[in-house]
Amino acid sequence: MKEPCPWCKATPDYIKYHDEEWGVPSDDDRLHFEFLVLESAQAGLSWLTVLNKRDGYRKAFANFDPRKVAKFDEAMVETLKADASIVRNRLKIESTISNARHFLTIQQEYGSFARYMWSYFDDKPIQNKWKTMADVPATSKESDAISKDLKKRGFKFFGSTICYANLQALGFVNDHLLSCPRHKICAELGKNFRPHWL
Repeated sequence: MKEPCPWCKATPDYIKYHDEEWGVPSDDDRLHFEFLVLESAQAGLSWLTVLNKRDGYRKAFANFDPRKVAKFDEAMVETLKADASIVRNRLKIESTISNARHFLTIQQEYGSFARYMWSYFDDKPIQNKWKTMADVPATSKESDAISKDLKKRGFKFFGSTICYANLQALGFVNDHLLSCPRHKICAELGKNFRPHWL
């Protein structure tokens, strides 16, 4: 009998996230910005902590609209610092706002942020075939290259480990274990994935 990836069994919300979102390839810039915000907030924390605050982030950061977030000012930073529904870390809040501005710059340069990200993968997801959680890496040559370039562009809280978690979430890599029913589903989604710019 096939079992889901062991990391997702902690809570029903975690299972739902694993079963419906994690590993599904996406070319949607709003979703890419959402995961950029959430993964950056995760730095030093568990993903479950951030996932539990997802609705709070959605409300606090204008439904993950980078154009709106890019306009947040110092008064807004103070407001967000008092908001218990998100991670109240000034540096992370400020970096989310500056990352939104850099996100818009990449959108202008590439036509979309997703297109920039997928350019590192020739627009096709990598299908991994891991048997155990110990096989799954924390970084990859792609996450190293992307995080290095984004850092050069001014992004913060997006090192290679955070970047790789982002790549897993958005289906650039299929890191469901072979024993997980979602591996086959995400492999099929990856095979049929055709980003809107192709």
